[in-house]
Amino acid sequence: MVADPAITEECDMENREDILYIIIPAYNEEENILRIIEGWYPVIEAHSGGGASRLVIIDDGSTDNTMELLTECACARPYLTVLTKENQGHGASVLYGYRYAIEKNADYVFQTDADGQTLPSEFEAFWQERAKYDLVIGWRKDRQDGRARIFVTDTLRYVIRKSFGVEVADANTPYRLMESSVLKEVLKLVPENYFLSNVILTVIYTKQNRRILYIPITFRPRQGGTNSINMKKIFRIGRKALKEFREINRAIEAEQPASPGGDH
Repeated sequence: MVADPAITEECDMENREDILYIIIPAYNEEENILRIIEGWYPVIEAHSGGGASRLVIIDDGSTDNTMELLTECACARPYLTVLTKENQGHGASVLYGYRYAIEKNADYVFQTDADGQTLPSEFEAFWQERAKYDLVIGWRKDRQDGRARIFVTDTLRYVIRKSFGVEVADANTPYRLMESSVLKEVLKLVPENYFLSNVILTVIYTKQNRRILYIPITFRPRQGGTNSINMKKIFRIGRKALKEFREINRAIEAEQPASPGGDH
């Protein structure tokens, strides 16, 4: 008896492991990068996607030894992919990573940062919810990185409400798991190399009533190195964001909502 190719293919799809791409942008993180790899590499090994999953670290034109350390580490770690690009900032690097993961046929894309503020041990709770939500995002309920950063998050929540007419718990959290096919559609509304990419992605998911789940996460102080963002730079970014949010909101509202419901 000859097996039906269509049935065989359907069974193979059902048994196939989900392919996960973990995206981590890095700029001048020589003090943190080895700890980041040691923490996140076991996660990608545990969710290997039949050998197709990858931990992707994107060097955003670092001027220290970040790239050299990454290159050394990649030699002995088959699930680690190191990319390098000209310095364009965190937002552009995140978008670069998302598009790379989609191009490589990832089923799910997870993003975090290279400063050691988030914990790999909290990833599994996100992974368990992946089939029920388009976006599973961390909520930095008890931030440990200073009052200035908490003020910025609260202010951003207010600005988003006024600019887009939606309420978000924590728009810019660098701890998010996204279903790849939905992310691909949402990215079409994000300006090229946009500097507040994660913020605007969260807004679009919310405005389109995508399926969203917020999960409280630990958010520690930076574990090493120097924070490149100061209050002066934050206010400059804020002025730019206010101007661009209005234009982006018009583009979002021109699109039809993609799916019903959502847990915010």
